[in-house]
Amino acid sequence: MTQSLQGKIAVITGAASGIGKASVERFVEAGAHVLAADIQDEAGKALEAAHPGKVRYQRCDVMSEDDIAVAMEIANTTFGGLDILFNNAGSGGSPASLEEMTGEAWDYSQDLLLRSVALGMRYALPYMKARGGGAIVNTASVAGLSAGMGPPAYSAAKAGVIQLTRVAAAEFAKYDVRVNAICPGLILTGIFTASPEMPSQIKAAVQTAMRGTAPAAQPVRKAGEADDIAQTALFLASPAAAFITGTHILVDGGMLVGPRHSWDPVEQEQRQKAREKMWAGAAAESA
Repeated sequence: MTQSLQGKIAVITGAASGIGKASVERFVEAGAHVLAADIQDEAGKALEAAHPGKVRYQRCDVMSEDDIAVAMEIANTTFGGLDILFNNAGSGGSPASLEEMTGEAWDYSQDLLLRSVALGMRYALPYMKARGGGAIVNTASVAGLSAGMGPPAYSAAKAGVIQLTRVAAAEFAKYDVRVNAICPGLILTGIFTASPEMPSQIKAAVQTAMRGTAPAAQPVRKAGEADDIAQTALFLASPAAAFITGTHILVDGGMLVGPRHSWDPVEQEQRQKAREKMWAGAAAESA
């Protein structure tokens, strides 16, 4: 089976930048027509202009149920159906600790990162049923699998996306709709500098620093890029993944393969030196 999406129609949320934009490029390259949903109008329209007849930009705030419903409808009316949904839109949500969390901050994060995924699937399903099946890909995170990888509200929402993916896969199987999730690790996108209040100089400095340190964050010695996730989304959406549903794929460069000392040569050397020092001390005491 190939990763061709020839004749397929997809909706990608958060499509105007980062992982979403890279996925639009990959899906179009594979033959799909794409409804690019986002709130970044200028970038979205530029994406549409770059792929005339293949990409349609639609303003869609995934915090709005009506916007989600309209995006699915427009994909259907513009291109003639809907086969693929990539629920990708999101941000870091509230950075607050649980000790500092307000109900408003918690609800905002859950609505943005979890509710939007559930509603995306709900409104895409009728069109997929009409086409005889489909594929849904949800963006989760390593933060949904391990503590310390993200803020509490974000982490809880992403864990919810992983479980929601399983539940939806079970429910939608009778319609030949597959549902899977991707758990990115440290990926160099604008999610870390998305706040409009952050000065441009600070954004540039953060992005430069991250690009320099990212290769050392996991066993695979390269920075995670948006295209690493886009390639995985393409695979899961394609016939090549026809026998895969209800699971999540880690795309983290091995970040969760084990504790850092299991793969980092520097930490392994430090631990070995500490052991040798301890052994030497024990030997001296027993002499």
